[in-house]
Order: sequence, then structure tokens, then C-alpha cells
Amino acid sequence: MLKIINEIDGLIGKLEYGLLILLVSCLTVILSAQVVLRSFFSSPIFWAEEVAVQILISATFIGVSYLLYSGKLVRVDFILTVLKAPYAVWLDKILELVALVVLAVLCYYATEWILRPEIKVDVSPTTQLPRWYNYAVLVVSFYFMSWHQFVKVICPTKIAQGEAPL
Repeated sequence: MLKIINEIDGLIGKLEYGLLILLVSCLTVILSAQVVLRSFFSSPIFWAEEVAVQILISATFIGVSYLLYSGKLVRVDFILTVLKAPYAVWLDKILELVALVVLAVLCYYATEWILRPEIKVDVSPTTQLPRWYNYAVLVVSFYFMSWHQFVKVICPTKIAQGEAPL
């Protein structure tokens, strides 16, 4: 069962990594085209800034989820380094469980928020696309973060040994 959970976690991590490459590539192309068109042809792309901001926010949330998966999130762990081994292990487990609970609460409220009728009808002024598409990326990222944290709680050796593949 743990092997299947780790495989699913790895697939989600690979998906996030691929999405990050795609989003950063799209962001680079859009902003480069915007600069060239605005500077040389005096004809900017009217939707470029809004789409770039949406891509950047999506890449940020997906990136945080990927960092959680790969075990590379920045931690302030001076208390854990000062404590003796059994106490540090217990405190680390407690902190992992607290993080899981916080992420689960964020998932609940984010899902509740995106399902509200006023959010579903909100459209972008520039592209005229529904904004809930963009918001859904954030909600899915919260769910992926929760999954990665859950795997970290039940399979701590994977992260501790640095076996998270790209």
C-alpha cells in the first residue's frame, strides 16, 4: 500500500514539475513578445500583463507544492537541532501533523470559496474568461500540498533520504 502511495506521490510530483516548466516557458514567451511588440512596433499585447500575473501566481503555488514534495522547503529548525534525538523526532512529527491539518483546513475553505456563485460568474475584464479557472489552480495546488504532506507523515523515510525523483 505504501508503495502505491509513493508512486502516486511521484506521479503528482512529475506532473507538477512538467507544469512548472510549461508555465515558466509560457511566461517567458508572453513577456518577451510583449516587450518586442511594445518597444519595436508600438503595439503591445493588451492581455499580456494579466495573463502573466495569472501564470506567475499559478507557478508559485504549484512550485510550493513541488518543493513540499521534494523536501526542499525552507525550514527554521534551530529548536529541532537543539533538542535531543527522541524529543526532536516527536516534535518534528507533531509539526508535520499540524501542517497537514492546516493544509486540510485550507483545502476545505478554498473549495468552499471557489464553489460560491459569485466566484463562478466573475470574468476577467481583459480576456473575458471566467476567473474560476485561475482560482482552480490554487485549490488544486492546496490539495496536492495536502497529499504530499500526508505522504510525508505516513512515509517519512522517503523525504528524509532524499529519494524524491524529478
